[in-house]
Amino acid sequence: MKIVARDVPPRAAWALEQAGVHPLLARLYAARGVAGHDELDDGLARLLPLAALKGAHEAARLLADALERQQRLCIVADYDCDGATACALALRGLRLLGATHVSYLVPDRVVDGYGLTAPIAQRVKERGADLLITVDNGIASVEGVDAANALGLPVLVTDHHLPAATLPAAAVIVNPNQPGCAFESKSLAGVGVMFYVLLALRAELRERGAFTAASQPRLDALLPLVALGTVADVVRLDPNNRRLVAQGLRRIRAGAMPVGLAALFKAAGRDARVATTFDFGFALGPRINAAGRLADMTLGIELLATDDPVRADELARLLDGMNRERRSIESDMRDQALVMAESLFAGADAPPPAICVFDPEFHEGVVGIVASRIKDKLHRPTFVFAASQAPGQEHELKGSGRSIAGFHLRDALDLVAKRHPGVLLRFGGHAMAAGCTLDKDQFKVFAEALQQVAQEWLDAATLTRRIETDGPLAPEYLRTDLVDTLHAEVWGQGFAPPVFSEEMEVVSQRLVGEKHLALKLRHRGQPVDGIWFGHTDPLPARVKLAFRLDADEWKGVRRVRFLVEGAEL
Repeated sequence: MKIVARDVPPRAAWALEQAGVHPLLARLYAARGVAGHDELDDGLARLLPLAALKGAHEAARLLADALERQQRLCIVADYDCDGATACALALRGLRLLGATHVSYLVPDRVVDGYGLTAPIAQRVKERGADLLITVDNGIASVEGVDAANALGLPVLVTDHHLPAATLPAAAVIVNPNQPGCAFESKSLAGVGVMFYVLLALRAELRERGAFTAASQPRLDALLPLVALGTVADVVRLDPNNRRLVAQGLRRIRAGAMPVGLAALFKAAGRDARVATTFDFGFALGPRINAAGRLADMTLGIELLATDDPVRADELARLLDGMNRERRSIESDMRDQALVMAESLFAGADAPPPAICVFDPEFHEGVVGIVASRIKDKLHRPTFVFAASQAPGQEHELKGSGRSIAGFHLRDALDLVAKRHPGVLLRFGGHAMAAGCTLDKDQFKVFAEALQQVAQEWLDAATLTRRIETDGPLAPEYLRTDLVDTLHAEVWGQGFAPPVFSEEMEVVSQRLVGEKHLALKLRHRGQPVDGIWFGHTDPLPARVKLAFRLDADEWKGVRRVRFLVEGAEL
C-alpha cells in the first residue's frame, strides 16, 4: 500500500481563504479542484439549466398531454436505492403536478431480472396504463420497449446508465449520457434525472396556464429524496450533484422531509438534525437496498412514498431487520469468497489482475456488496456470481462486479463480449460497477477473458493500492467542533472525504470485538485514540497512518478520534 498526498494548488487555497473559507476547508477544497468561492455556492439558482438536458422538454410535453387527458401512468422502477428514491420522487412529483392515476411496478430481482422486459411491459399494459415511465433503467431495454410499443404503450425512458450502440425506440429518452446530450453533468443519478424531468413538466404546465410562478407546486420538497439516491448510488459528486445533495441535507436537518426518511433515520439510530452524506451511504441507503436484495423493493418505495407516520415506522423497522439479515448473509459469503479468491493465487506473489468467484450457495442479492469487499481487500477488479433463481434460468449465473481506478468495468465487459461472442448473455453498468449474466458452463471462459483484459489494461502501479490523503494534520485542528464542521460538508464519490496522513507513535494496541484494532497514538506529542475497523494485524511502534477524523463520546465528554484507513508498512 502506498500513501500519497494530494496536490494543493496554492493560489486556489489562498483565494478561498481570502474569501472567508476556513483555512483547513480551503486547503481541502483546493485539493479537490475548487478554484473559486463561487463554486461553493450551493443555491438552487446555480443548478445546471434543464434546457441542455436532451429530451427533457419532449418528456414534459408528453407528460403534460397525459395529465390533461387524465391518462394512467405507470412507473417501472429499479430495485436499488437510486431506483427506489427515483420512483418515490416520481410518484410524489407527478401527483403534486396534477396526475390523478399514477402507479408503479418494480421488477423482481430473481424472477424478472433488471430493467424493462417484455413480460414487464405486458404486466403494465394489463394494469390499464396509457404511458409507461422508466426510472433508473430503460436505456438498455431495447426488447422491452419494442414489446411496449407493440402493445400500443408509449414509453418515456429516464435513466443515467451508459447506452449501448442501439438505443430503445422509446417515445422520449432523457439520459445525460445519451448521444447528443449537452448536459454538463454526466454523473446525474437516476433520481436526479427524474427531478429534472419534473422541473421541465412544471415549466410546461406553467406555460399552458395550469398555474402561475406564484401558485406552482414546490418541487424543492423532493430534494431529500434526490440527495439520498444520489449519494447511495455512488455517482460522482460533481458541482451539480453536490448542490442537489447539499439542498437535500439542508431540508433534512431542518426536519423538512418525507415521514419515511424520518422513520429511517430513527430506525438506523442516526440524528437527522445533523445528517451527513455518511448517513446516506452507510445507514439509510443500505436499509433501502436491503428490500431489493432480500425481498421486494416495493417495501422501500412504499416507505419513501407514504405520508402515514405509523406505517412509515413499521416499514422502517422491517427494513432495519432485513438489513441485519443482509449483513449476516454478506459476512458469511464474504469470508467464503475471500478464501476462494485467495486460493486463486496460493503460492504466488500477488493476486491475479482480476478476480472472479462463484459458489452455488451464494445469494444473488448480495453479490455486489461481496464483490466490493473483495475489491477493497485485494485491490483488483472483482466479479462475484450466484446461480440464478429465476424459473427457467437455472443454468444461468448472475454476477456483480466492482472495479478499481484505471479499469472501466463496463468497457471491459464490452471487450470480453466482442472477443468471445455468446459468453455474456446480458451486461451493463458503469466504470466502477457493472453486472452481467452468463451460462454456468461459460464461467471459466469469462474469468480467463476478464483476466486477459485486466492484464492488458493494468500495470504494476495501477495494481498497487494507493490511498490519496490530504497530508499532515496540524495539532490545532484536533478539535471536536472542527470534526463536526468537516462532517457537515458534502463529501462522496469524486469529492472524497478528508483523509489525513503522517507518521506517529503507536503507544498501545489491542483487539476489540475480535476484528478491530483499538489504538493509543501519539500525534505530534498529543495523545489521541484511534481504531482500525476490520483490521487485526499489529502495527509497529512507529508507522505512517492514513486516517479520518471522528468524535468519540465517553461519559459525556467528546474527544477527537482517528479512524484509520490504512498504513504504509
